[in-house]
Amino acid sequence: MGWPHSSRRLVSLLLIASGLAVCGWQVDEHLRFKRDAAQALVNRGRDITSTLGVLVRAQRRYGIVAKDRLQSALQDLVRPGELESIAILGATGETIANAGTQLELTPEMLQARGAFWREHTLTILNLMDLGTNGGDENPRLRAPIVVTDPRTARSLRPAPQRRPADPEVADGDPPPPGDRPPYSRPTWMAKDEFDALIQKQGVHSIVIALSTDEMTRAVQANLLLRSLVSLLALGGAVVSTLAWRNVARNAELQIRLVKAGEMNTHLKELNLAAAGLAHETRNPLNLIRGHAQMASLQAGATPQLREHTTAIIEETDRVTGQLNEFINYSKPREPQLGTVDVARLVADLARTLLPDLEEKRIELAPPETTLLVHADEAMLRQALFNVLLNATQSVAGGGRIAVHLSASGPREAVLEISDDGPGVPAEHRANIFKPYVTMRPKGVGLGLAIVAQIASAHGWEVACLPREPRGAIFRFSHLKLAAPAT
Repeated sequence: MGWPHSSRRLVSLLLIASGLAVCGWQVDEHLRFKRDAAQALVNRGRDITSTLGVLVRAQRRYGIVAKDRLQSALQDLVRPGELESIAILGATGETIANAGTQLELTPEMLQARGAFWREHTLTILNLMDLGTNGGDENPRLRAPIVVTDPRTARSLRPAPQRRPADPEVADGDPPPPGDRPPYSRPTWMAKDEFDALIQKQGVHSIVIALSTDEMTRAVQANLLLRSLVSLLALGGAVVSTLAWRNVARNAELQIRLVKAGEMNTHLKELNLAAAGLAHETRNPLNLIRGHAQMASLQAGATPQLREHTTAIIEETDRVTGQLNEFINYSKPREPQLGTVDVARLVADLARTLLPDLEEKRIELAPPETTLLVHADEAMLRQALFNVLLNATQSVAGGGRIAVHLSASGPREAVLEISDDGPGVPAEHRANIFKPYVTMRPKGVGLGLAIVAQIASAHGWEVACLPREPRGAIFRFSHLKLAAPAT
């Protein structure tokens, strides 16, 4: 028993759903990989800013950092394709020192803290205080100051401190180290100028720009991998679905073939039984015909009796003819191939049909070419006889029937029988070779069915075509030549 249609559809949907689920899983994994790659780059940037903070602390002396030394150290850290730019900013957002490509900082970026993504770079702003003098009460004096003037650097060194002899500090003595700034205003610099220097040159934040090219390549490679996996999964689901449907269809076809085989066996048995019945029926019909003839030949038979016996004889002949055609149709078609001269065969058939042809003054034109074909001569004779007989019965008095044989290839030939009769209507041409389909009132409808059987047994094709201006053409195609056409 085959799979129900609903079960086949459910299995197909499950297979497709599994393929789509794998695709969705791969999309989610790619998005996770992209997020992790971005977060890893951000974490790397923050680690770099922390390292730069340590570098700046290492460069300062007495809270002062020489700009040329800082610039040189920063330039050594720049790596094109990795770390593109470094910038040290003051509290006002002005660039104190930088290395690498020029950074474009917007006011929004300066006011915020975090990461900013651009087409090929990631900009990290680490707004942190880099000072280490935690005991200083003045926060603005904790950040290192980057200066370029050597005199200013020397002036900003811490003032010498006196250490009192007595633990008790006398009034008027300098305050302890914890209570004084690490450096003081130079005597030659005004207080406003000193405050501006601390505000502008004091290290306040670090900005770096990292290249995202490597991350982009990794994300693209992951996308390609996930796409291939998704494509394979979806393709596998589609192939599995088609294979499953083919398996289900094959199972159904096998069941149908088994049933068709059983039906074919049954039909063969019925055909054999019907042929046997028809064969056995001819004997009593012949007996009835013989008794009717004897009754009509009696000396005392009246005209009325002779009329009845004649009707019995005609009807018996008609039924016997039908039985003969049925028995002929039911015979198995197993051709015994040999070499057949079609022109000679047509000439023999013309002599057989001569009474009918002369009665209606019909001209039968034999083929003009002499070709030998591979065929069962008896079967080909019967097929041609049936077609010629139909044409003789259809053509009006004084008509014409022509047989044409020609090579259609190096090893094939086409045989055509044409007439100028009424022809076959277009709606009947497809069914005219089926059993019991006839256009004559007294026809049985098995003559052309036998022709189709013989053609099929030989591997030929037979068709009924219209003839212009009137008539029909019966064409046999793919006849095998016994010798190459010359």
